[in-house]
Amino acid sequence: MSSHNHSHHGHHGHHGHGHGHDHGHGHHHGMDANGNKKGLIIALIITFSIMLLEFFGGLITNSLALLSDSGHMLNDAVSLLLSLAAVSFAARPASSKKTFGFYRFEILAALLNGVTLFVVAGFIIWEAYGRFLEPPAVASGSMMLIASIGLLANILSAWSLMRKGDVKNNINMRSAYLHVLGDALGSVGAIAAGAVMLLFGWYIADPIISVLVALLILKGAWGVITHTVHILMEGTPHSIDSSQVQQALEDIPGVINVHDLHIWSITSGLDSLSCHLLVGDDGDQQHILQQAISLIAEQFHIEHTTIQIETSATRHAELKV
Repeated sequence: MSSHNHSHHGHHGHHGHGHGHDHGHGHHHGMDANGNKKGLIIALIITFSIMLLEFFGGLITNSLALLSDSGHMLNDAVSLLLSLAAVSFAARPASSKKTFGFYRFEILAALLNGVTLFVVAGFIIWEAYGRFLEPPAVASGSMMLIASIGLLANILSAWSLMRKGDVKNNINMRSAYLHVLGDALGSVGAIAAGAVMLLFGWYIADPIISVLVALLILKGAWGVITHTVHILMEGTPHSIDSSQVQQALEDIPGVINVHDLHIWSITSGLDSLSCHLLVGDDGDQQHILQQAISLIAEQFHIEHTTIQIETSATRHAELKV
């Protein structure tokens, strides 16, 4: 066990108890930190370049659809940067002041990111409103060309994240990946708007597509904000039902009741549990404790458990939470 531990710690600050590997489920926070990092760096460079291209392209061609897509890209570049910082921060060891290390930084970064998205979307909708009233002419040919380059770049970013990183299990990587996919949709929208303007001269297509991109941004932002706030409020992880955990623990022979049960996430894929077990005075406490630890790990996949065993002689105040 401990040798497994140290070999792991070397390359990417896994969370200190060589685990999450034996029961193949989505819990490898540190498993692919290097791959995640590479994928993020590639995606960041691509996204940033395309953001600049679309921003100046939007100004030159007078297309709000391109500008809104570049706003989307800016946010993605920021979120990729935050994800990258989170991957590096999470690898830093815990200290006496921060006993959970820097895992939480990832959640704060995601929250900040969700909030900036709202601002970007607000700007786009505001500008689109003015354009609905009197749609300006747009150089649609060049606009389509720029948007097509943007689309190709997005597909490239998404592919590099998928190939290198763990987009299934790590919320950080998943949000980065979804951002890039959302971008691709924005570019598709801009291409479509360009086609409509080129063929029919309907310049109103530009603000319409911009608003759709803005709504796409808002939907993503709302998901990120609700998820991160839930984690910051120490909410129970979505995959776990705390009443089932309580029932399972109370079913252990010798356990009279379970109280002060808390289950929370430090960051996505890293869950913690603490509880008090009241056991019969004649029970084998260490045996019951071992059963409880194994049960939580096997059935609910939580490795970070702190369990306090109490007998009828133990007294503590009624707990607030």
